[in-house]
Amino acid sequence: MNPAEWLHRAATRWSDRPALFTGEDLVARYADFDRAAASIGAALLAQGVAPGDRVAVFMANRVEYLIALYGIWYAGAVAVPINAKLHPKEAAWIIDHSGATRVITDDSLGAELSPLLPDGVATVSVDGPTFARMRQAAPMARPAQMDAEDLLWLFYTSGTTGKPKGVALSCGNISAMMYTYLADVDEVRAEDAILYAAPMSHGAGLYNFMHVLRGSRHIVPDSGGFDAAEILQLGKAMGPISMFAAPTMVRRLVDAARAGNETGEGLRSIVYAGGPMYEADILDATEVMGTRFIQIYGQGECPMGITVLPREDVSDRAHPRWRDRLNSVGFAQSAVSVRILGEDGHELPPGEIGEIAVRGATVMSGYWQNPEATAKTIRDGWLWTGDMGRMDQDGYVTLQDRSKDMIISGGSNIYPREVEEVLLSHPSVHEVAVVGQPHEEWGEVVIAFVVVVPGAEVASADLDALCLDRIARFKRPKAYRFVESLPKNNYGKVLKTELRERLAVEADR
Repeated sequence: MNPAEWLHRAATRWSDRPALFTGEDLVARYADFDRAAASIGAALLAQGVAPGDRVAVFMANRVEYLIALYGIWYAGAVAVPINAKLHPKEAAWIIDHSGATRVITDDSLGAELSPLLPDGVATVSVDGPTFARMRQAAPMARPAQMDAEDLLWLFYTSGTTGKPKGVALSCGNISAMMYTYLADVDEVRAEDAILYAAPMSHGAGLYNFMHVLRGSRHIVPDSGGFDAAEILQLGKAMGPISMFAAPTMVRRLVDAARAGNETGEGLRSIVYAGGPMYEADILDATEVMGTRFIQIYGQGECPMGITVLPREDVSDRAHPRWRDRLNSVGFAQSAVSVRILGEDGHELPPGEIGEIAVRGATVMSGYWQNPEATAKTIRDGWLWTGDMGRMDQDGYVTLQDRSKDMIISGGSNIYPREVEEVLLSHPSVHEVAVVGQPHEEWGEVVIAFVVVVPGAEVASADLDALCLDRIARFKRPKAYRFVESLPKNNYGKVLKTELRERLAVEADR
């Protein structure tokens, strides 16, 4: 199913419904949204873009992002959304690797990008006259036919361990993700709105589909990104609002709500994922803002669709194992099977730690032009996620860490998140990241990078005492590095690779 069909149907049924907003300002109703996309699709076809061709989108969050995406799909082409915070050279590499022949961008990013592109790749800026003319082209009568196996969205991974890989997501993958959201994660109603405060090239953008299907509103903040005060104001003015947020965003939003004596009025659902949500943070979030939080676990290779911890579990304090569940990422979503596998590929019993594997309708077909990586990641139909975890007797999955982040010290496995949870329970610790440092005798030792709450103080001895009271002695950090902030990527994930590099530089010195 071509998702442009959902837009076309929404415009047919609810032509006058408000669709696209910049902040509180209405930009387009559904009839206008659909016509603009249909015209962009017609213009792309007239320019020689054929069904199955790749068209990149490299711009910051704005309503034109959705018009560009649906225009691409109207033409039956493949969207290649690229994070606007990437360096133009990184974006140019993705465009070249994907084989995209067109790039839809904006004036600020396009000026630096254009000289870096291969011959034959054309750019069009949404700020310029060419895009304006494309929007006025005679619209396509209906979207191009696309089947379940047809490529729809080519998502490039963050590339923290090398060149990014292109995750090939089909119409079937996206449809399954959307239906599973409606079945397991949250309902979407006509009066609802989706807020794009995280990059639309990633998870936030993927949540457009269910809101198009239901004919609800799409809001891009005036800032184009995440501003906690702005989001709290939009909730009151434009709610009910749903949004996707990384855990670091949730932390900032809760801090702003507390500072302003607010509760998040108008923010109906906050779906969080993309990094570890620590127990102390989510307990704080529900105390300040109530039952608005839902957790999902996914990755680009199985977008937004591996497990879910619904709002009733996030908010529950009555179940005898509520704390264990709160620290989990929930249970398998409807479209997939989830297993914990040992190195030999056999399923492990409840409680044992192994690699999380998933198979089902939301799992990618493979990596674009990378059969070796595909064969390594998808084995016997199972996607090996690279994440370590365990499953309890009720099917709830608890993440430990990425397999590459596990620390092996003196022959014992140490999972950084376990140590991080303990350190974050100290009232003076705001953020923490634990990594391994090579050691001649022990193989690796545990190092903790700690961000202290502004205005507070804490000594290494205090943190040592806390660890010794809560976890085995061999797991406690051998050293603490007090830092002003932790390095994060564009999606709010802590870059532990960079922290390990800092330690390597120290060792060389």
